[in-house]
Amino acid sequence: MTPVVLIAEELAPAAIDVLAYDFDVRHVDGTDRPALLAALAEADAVIVRSATRIDAEAVGAAPHLKVIARAGVGLDNVDIPAATARGVMVVNAPTSNIVSAAEQAIALLLAVARHTADASAALKRGEWKRAKYTGVEVQGKIVGVVGLGRIGVLFAQRMAAFGTRLIAYDPYIQPARAAHLGVRLVGLDELLRESDFISIHLPRTPETVGLIGEKELATVKPGVRIINAARGGLIDERALADALAEGRVAGAGIDVFVTEPTTESPLFAFDNVVVTPHLGASTAEAQDKAGLSVARSVKLALQGEFVPDAVNVQAGGVVDEDVRPLLGLAERLGKVFTAVAGGIAASVTVEVRGEIVSHDVAVLKLAATKGLFTAVVEERVTYVNAPQLAADRGVEVELIVDREVSDHQNLVTVRGALPDGRTVSVAGSVTGTGTREARKLTQVDEFDLELDAGGVLLFFRYPDRPGVVGAIGTILGESGVNIAAMQVARREAGGEALMALTVDSSVDAELLSTVAAAIGSARGSIADLRED
Repeated sequence: MTPVVLIAEELAPAAIDVLAYDFDVRHVDGTDRPALLAALAEADAVIVRSATRIDAEAVGAAPHLKVIARAGVGLDNVDIPAATARGVMVVNAPTSNIVSAAEQAIALLLAVARHTADASAALKRGEWKRAKYTGVEVQGKIVGVVGLGRIGVLFAQRMAAFGTRLIAYDPYIQPARAAHLGVRLVGLDELLRESDFISIHLPRTPETVGLIGEKELATVKPGVRIINAARGGLIDERALADALAEGRVAGAGIDVFVTEPTTESPLFAFDNVVVTPHLGASTAEAQDKAGLSVARSVKLALQGEFVPDAVNVQAGGVVDEDVRPLLGLAERLGKVFTAVAGGIAASVTVEVRGEIVSHDVAVLKLAATKGLFTAVVEERVTYVNAPQLAADRGVEVELIVDREVSDHQNLVTVRGALPDGRTVSVAGSVTGTGTREARKLTQVDEFDLELDAGGVLLFFRYPDRPGVVGAIGTILGESGVNIAAMQVARREAGGEALMALTVDSSVDAELLSTVAAAIGSARGSIADLRED
């Protein structure tokens, strides 16, 4: 029987052509719930955009379903756990909008530099006021790029053509990679002080929310113009409004907001602010690319071939049942490594020791690599794209296996050398079986621990002395953060100590810094190991 591909929303004709020859292509209005559920009964694949909701009920109504495809980047309208539990592959189009998003940031930058939107509105009101809308040239200016992911790189490459000088802040990219792009890496403080224009291209994570707030805006170069076409909340909107009112910031271009959709913001009161309703991906080309991308992925999936954009494929090929419990552990160790290191290493070694090495454990290197980048890149990190993310950032990941191990039946260690010469390592093991199976964090930088590798973990390095535990508990308690578990490790009394805590809620960067400063720690680290 010919597989049925159900298209629930409008798709580019070229995308339909990819599918029409090999499959029975059917159409349904995805917003008509009864009709959708009825049509899913015979579907082998379903393609949606953003209006159609594929939840557990919809997955349950599709006994033949093999693949759900979202013609776009986000997957908020797809219940990935429900699909995974049923063995249904989920694919999207992660790079379909990156050019459109980069161009939107450039459009906002130019509009802010030349007062385009306000001048247009004034002229349409019958006002010819050329002097009022005198702008600035971009050529020769310093442009600061916050985040050199795929979109940040495209933005930087295009801005270079304007004759600008490019600097960037991104702790997760190697200096050699930035130099190859013609970009000078600097710290965030230096970027804020030097830039004439600042454009943000970061994912929204606990550590990036509020990255540019009142304190940061107090240090910017007078007359700076700031662009955010990445994610809402990376800039404190109220603090930006205050900086605009005081004249420290000369203008802003904002495409994204803390709450969306929104029709109210303190930024709307300023003529020198250009705002748009999250239009980064809203181009005909991006929509067409998304349709073509997922159509090709659906075709590959239904033909039983490798699918590069699958977001819920655990690994390529069959993973041995004895190895499978270590997949989640390796990924979590990668997340902890990145948190503790405060950046991505130039090289990483994934060491697997114990009886488990009698099986093929190469997938554990892949899992650890996925964890390394999960919290630091804009796109959704999968087992498929993790190696490319590492290659793009010049990170070499090596696997070492050894049957010999002490203290644990099997042990996974993620060890890496940072560009500044430091070495960071984290290790863990899986204990128990079945419902009693537990992932344990057993070591951080040679400090021995025994802590569940789950939830939100905080780490602090500090000089061992009395009163630290109480100080941390007081600060977190006053902030409404409950400590679920705590361990202190040290090599000798009065020497360096490591404290690891599991807390019940997210901790923002400001609170983390407050705690670190109170106990004399150089920095604190957050590793969010909660399941997506």
